[in-house]
Amino acid sequence: MGRDYYAALEINRNATDGDIKKSYRRLALKYHPHANGLPGAYEKFGELAEAYDVLSDPRKKATYDKFGEEGLKGGIPSDSAIGAWSSGYVYHGNPEKTFRQFFGGDNPFADFYTADGNEVDVNFGGLRGRGVKKQDPPIERDLHLALEDLFYGCTKKIKISRRVMNEDGHTSSIKDKILTITVKPGWKEGTRITFPKEGDQGPNSIPADIAFIVRQKPHPRFTCRNNDLIYTAHISLEMALTGFSLEVETLDGRLLNIPVNDIVHPQYSKVVTGEGMPLSSNPSTKGNLLIQFTTHFPEKLTAERKRLLKQALAV
Repeated sequence: MGRDYYAALEINRNATDGDIKKSYRRLALKYHPHANGLPGAYEKFGELAEAYDVLSDPRKKATYDKFGEEGLKGGIPSDSAIGAWSSGYVYHGNPEKTFRQFFGGDNPFADFYTADGNEVDVNFGGLRGRGVKKQDPPIERDLHLALEDLFYGCTKKIKISRRVMNEDGHTSSIKDKILTITVKPGWKEGTRITFPKEGDQGPNSIPADIAFIVRQKPHPRFTCRNNDLIYTAHISLEMALTGFSLEVETLDGRLLNIPVNDIVHPQYSKVVTGEGMPLSSNPSTKGNLLIQFTTHFPEKLTAERKRLLKQALAV
């Protein structure tokens, strides 16, 4: 005689899908190895998992109801398989897997057991006090933005996939969601944008916050230091000593013509006021443009040029 999956879950054959889930939840928690160390408890835990695996699937349940365990596992003729499981059923044999799938990958015992399996005394009577929930650690992701995005501001839409609890409160499914980030002008590297409780949902935990951290993409012309933009100009020794005009294209497409009349020594830099990044607190106010210089020396000089140079530089 085949086994009675309904009896294993302590329900009758008229049980609804909700009744099946409710009973499995109650009995699986009762006979789980973390909660029950009595002889035979794990075997019972395995029987519950197989029973739930069958009765929670409409096609497997239809075959079992009509043909019993023998028909379910031995297979039935294809012409009898309308709305039923036509091939032989084999349980995967891993009750822990069934348990994790039911609870959405969440460990309902996490708040009550340490990593070595010892029970934690939370003064709620062990597993009877399961009303206390802990929030999962934040989930952090980098948000890579171009310097122009940080200069002008922009809107970024990011699709996430997360586990969401179903209406029965016991099972869960994976659903997509679009998160919208409004980037403000003047945001800096390291700015953190947090979406509270948008992580995976579980029956026994508070969803994690999802945090995006701004990371600036490399730019071909500028680097940032606080609210200032830094530009490096490559000049010759002649230009460093005699002066020149420098053209710099700004992030908003303007061409600045900057006269440099000072002698450009190794520590020299030119400050152009108000041509840096906007301040996030007041975008109409901007930092400065700092121009640094790399001077390229000639590889060799003729004797005549050396003489002229000595003469010109003589004090």
